[in-house]
Amino acid sequence: MRTVIRAGFLYFALVLGTGFVLGVIRVPLLVPRIGVRWAELAEMPVMGVAVFLYAGFVLRRFPDIQLPGKALVVGFLALALSVIAELGLAVVLQSQPLTVYLASRDKVSGSVYLLLLLVFALMPRIRLSSHVRAQGTHSEA
Repeated sequence: MRTVIRAGFLYFALVLGTGFVLGVIRVPLLVPRIGVRWAELAEMPVMGVAVFLYAGFVLRRFPDIQLPGKALVVGFLALALSVIAELGLAVVLQSQPLTVYLASRDKVSGSVYLLLLLVFALMPRIRLSSHVRAQGTHSEA
């Protein structure tokens, strides 16, 4: 179980770090030019690629999680940590009540973001089958 927790924290930290770096670019450079909605939507494909790559990295780094149930736990642990971090930061740094923060989200980019969060949670499990197949190919060679 310790390995699952470590993998979940690493997956969360990698994706959160990427989101932070992209946010530093998005907010001052893109938002004033194209608006919040389009800036957030432009960032999401990059985050999708990061999620895909980091899920594969975590599967390689932690061979013990290469089981469907464990891969799902890793993804959903990372999702829980991400939601806690985002909502906590919104309330603390922006001094907004949680309801105000949630109501302020753009309906279009917010909906796509929720879908991306689901993909984020499921990606270790999604990547698992291709990862295991690739390992089998390498061991047969």
